[in-house]
Amino acid sequence: MWKKIKSFYHENKKSTLTLYFILRILVIISLIMQILHQNWANAFLCILTLILFTIPYFIDKTFKISLPNVLESIILLFIFSAEILGEIQNFYGIFKHWDTILHTLNGFLCAAIGFSLIDILNRNEKFHIQLSPIFVALVAFCFSMTVGVLWEFVEFGADQFLQTDMQKDRIISSVSTVTLNPEGKNVPVVLNEIEETTIVSHNNDGNLVNTTIEKGYLDIGLQDTMKDLLVNFIGAVVFSLIGLLYIKNRDKYSFAENFIPTLHDN
Repeated sequence: MWKKIKSFYHENKKSTLTLYFILRILVIISLIMQILHQNWANAFLCILTLILFTIPYFIDKTFKISLPNVLESIILLFIFSAEILGEIQNFYGIFKHWDTILHTLNGFLCAAIGFSLIDILNRNEKFHIQLSPIFVALVAFCFSMTVGVLWEFVEFGADQFLQTDMQKDRIISSVSTVTLNPEGKNVPVVLNEIEETTIVSHNNDGNLVNTTIEKGYLDIGLQDTMKDLLVNFIGAVVFSLIGLLYIKNRDKYSFAENFIPTLHDN
C-alpha cells in the first residue's frame, strides 16, 4: 500500500509528497513513543492518523476526484493538528484557541467540499438542471453546518458512553437559570460573580470526594459545543461567499480552485 501511495504522489503530487512524508514520519515516531510508554489509547490515535492520511489517495482512485495540492496539504495538516498535536501533545489544553482554529478551518473545508459536489453536477453535461450561484453557495453552507453538527453528536456520544471529555468543560462565573428560582416560577435567576462551587461525588473506591471550583461554575460542554458551531458557521460563510464569487467570475477569483476538488478529465 505504501508503495502505491508513494508512486501516486510521485506521479501526480510531487509538491505534496514532502509534506506527506514528513508528517508520516512524525506520526510513526509518536506511535513508537506511545507503545514504549504503553499508552495504548494514544497509540490507536497514531494508527488512526496514518489511516486518515490515505483518504486523499482513496478519494482519487475510488471516486476519480482530484484534490488540489493546497487543499490536500491543508487536510493532512488538519488531521495531524487535531489528532497528534491536539490530543496526544495536548495542544487543546496548552493553546487556548487551538480547538477554535480547527473548527473554523473545518467549516471552511467542508463548505469547499460541499460546493464542489454541486459545482461538478452543474458543469456536467449529463445533468440538465443548472442551479443558480446563490443556491450552490447555500448548499455548500448547509453541507458544512451539517457536518459540524454531526461531529458534535460524535463528541457528545463519546463523552456519554466512553467517558471522554471531547466537549471540553469550562469554568464560567455567571449563570442564568430558572431551576434556582425560589418560587419555582419560569423566571430566570441570574447568579453573577460566583465565588465557588462544591461538587460532592464518589471515586472509584466508593469514597466520598469533595471538589471545590473557585470563582466559577463548571459548564460540562454546552459553551464549547456552541462555540464550535459558531466558528464552523464563520468558516462556512467565508467559503460560501468565495464560492459564490467564483461561480460568477471564475477567472477573477481563480484562487478558489486551490480549495475545490474536481473530477478527473478522463
